[in-house]
Amino acid sequence: MSLDDIAAGVEVTTEQRERGVAVRDEVDAPLAERLAPFADEFPCTSAAAATVVDAYAGGASVGEAARAANVASVTAAKTLHRLGEDVSPLAPTGREIVRDWLNARLSRAEAKELTGTDDDEFALAVYVETHDPIPSAEEALAGALAVDRDDPLADARSDLGDLL
Repeated sequence: MSLDDIAAGVEVTTEQRERGVAVRDEVDAPLAERLAPFADEFPCTSAAAATVVDAYAGGASVGEAARAANVASVTAAKTLHRLGEDVSPLAPTGREIVRDWLNARLSRAEAKELTGTDDDEFALAVYVETHDPIPSAEEALAGALAVDRDDPLADARSDLGDLL
């Protein structure tokens, strides 16, 4: 079998199908009303938070969701974080570096240099490390941001027990 036989029928496309985020909202009350009790804990109003969630759940980026809600991108990211979404701009090692800075083991300049972030990214990373998601607000969403968080490759990876 030649390479031409193997490649027969393979075609390249220039378009990508936009998939968005899986959405399931089965609650009758509007999202803004369900988020209203947590308004003091968000960096924006509950109405803006609801707009961010609706846009983000519809497949918009954090920046697009922020524009839809007329808030800054970092405010939208903070809101999504408080609602349980992973919006940290850093990988686990970078998050450890931020924690070291928060625990006064590093200077801010050292932490920024080691993480390779700008001021906005570093500020968001600090916010993520110092503010936990609001569990009851996550419940109030009732699936508006329902995304399967299971690792699809979990069964393909070995753990420490497999090495012994």
